[in-house]
Amino acid sequence: MTVYVPEEYTPDEADVLRRYFTNLDGPVFALVNLPEVVKGALFARYSRSPKSLRRLFLDEFVGELDISGDVTIDATVGLRRAEELYDRVFFEYGDDSVAQLGGVHLACEQASNLLTKVLEWGRLMAYLEQSTRYIAYDSRLGGRFRYMRDPDILGSPLGTRYVGDMDRLFDSYAALVPRLQDFFRERFPKTPGDSDLVYRQAVRAKAFDSLRGILPAAALSNVGIYGTGQGYEQLLLRMRSHPLPEARRYADLMLTELRKVIPSFLKRVDLDDRGVAWSTYLASTRVATEELAARFFPEDEPADDVAGVTLTSFDPDAEVRLVTAMLYPSTHLPESQVERRVRDMTTAERIEVMRAYVGDRANRRHKPGRALERLGYRFDVLADYGAFRDLQRHRMLTIEWQTLSPRHGYTRPEAVDLAGHTAEFDEAMDRSAALHDALVDRFPAQAPYAVCLAYKVRFAMQLNAREAMHMLELRSTPQGHPAYRVVAQDMHRLIATEAGHPAVAELMRWVDHSPEPALERLDAERRTEARRQTR
Repeated sequence: MTVYVPEEYTPDEADVLRRYFTNLDGPVFALVNLPEVVKGALFARYSRSPKSLRRLFLDEFVGELDISGDVTIDATVGLRRAEELYDRVFFEYGDDSVAQLGGVHLACEQASNLLTKVLEWGRLMAYLEQSTRYIAYDSRLGGRFRYMRDPDILGSPLGTRYVGDMDRLFDSYAALVPRLQDFFRERFPKTPGDSDLVYRQAVRAKAFDSLRGILPAAALSNVGIYGTGQGYEQLLLRMRSHPLPEARRYADLMLTELRKVIPSFLKRVDLDDRGVAWSTYLASTRVATEELAARFFPEDEPADDVAGVTLTSFDPDAEVRLVTAMLYPSTHLPESQVERRVRDMTTAERIEVMRAYVGDRANRRHKPGRALERLGYRFDVLADYGAFRDLQRHRMLTIEWQTLSPRHGYTRPEAVDLAGHTAEFDEAMDRSAALHDALVDRFPAQAPYAVCLAYKVRFAMQLNAREAMHMLELRSTPQGHPAYRVVAQDMHRLIATEAGHPAVAELMRWVDHSPEPALERLDAERRTEARRQTR
């Protein structure tokens, strides 16, 4: 993988860190010997900090903890007793459910924005990813811009061009960030009621949001993961079969660290007749499908001109089935009998049932029951990769995406045009596309590293109405990024109009269709400051 830039620690700092992290010099490490609430809080802070997790722990958390009792612990040493204990139950008897009972907090640092999507694939895991909204990507690691330096590319005749073009993209981003901040300060002056901190944070976020599209998919990020042994096993099996070399190399690093904490849960991963055979199966089916797709759909076949969000599948009988599912637990009757009665109801009676079931939702966190899982929708979406990154992290749905490339064009934020920087933005996009095209024949898996986040990617999202309520209400809030807000708003409209389910759409009462606000994060920063002052 890319040369990892390790941090340096004083002897005293290293002495503290060894008690809680499984290594002090690698990009992947597990957290141990800490209260769960501390690990959760540390990960939450991680997503908005430019610091590595170990440095963040030293700077902001150690002072709040009593670490005197852990003085003899060395977490960098494997746990033999745990392995012996779980061997008897898990490996010898094959009870997979045991692997659901042991969890690990794992930090994955300096991973590309292609790899982060691989890491965040599993449904039964929790993730926090470093945010492009709060982190300035003009800072450097080890004196270099923060992007993936693939060893295969660097060792090829294209290596010098790759580094030069990547540096130029980051140069463009770094040059435009202060200019966009000046533009937003002029366009949206500070109000007397806002503190300097609140205003500054809102302006920074607006500038970072407007310019994140210039960052290439090679840009490095940090991801915090919490998952069970079973979840990690499934993730590693997929990663070991993945076409991206970075993913395969990273899987080895993860396996090494996880085996220091939950060794027996992962014994099968690299056994020839178990995990290796499984990973080989995944790779072979992927290759076979890709070969058939290439045969049936030639590379030069033009795509139909369709809307950015299209509804491709829904249930015409959704209203009947939804009301049936709502009433079923409150009866003693077979579902077929309940459905017959619901079909005889008037529209007003069905709506009465829906409103009673959902109730008065005072805010979007009031979630109705599982009856809404009875109906589903499938959307085909074409949006910029930045928006896809945010939507992809929703796990209680099915999402599949196509390879990132420049073929679908890019989105340029209106603010960039208004600020007079259209030419600089477009120049960065042209550089990105040219580098991708130079790489793709020789390095098809790595070529997407060159593609800027403003370029569009096509992906399908299939979800039930309950998950749609959660996702669309969350992603349409005014403080959200405009690129994914419009996707959420379009999905909601299509449920009401094209699917013909206005009553279902009405239940999602917290979907926000207001236009883009002046400074998206201003209200959120005000609330944060109010909580800070209360404490």
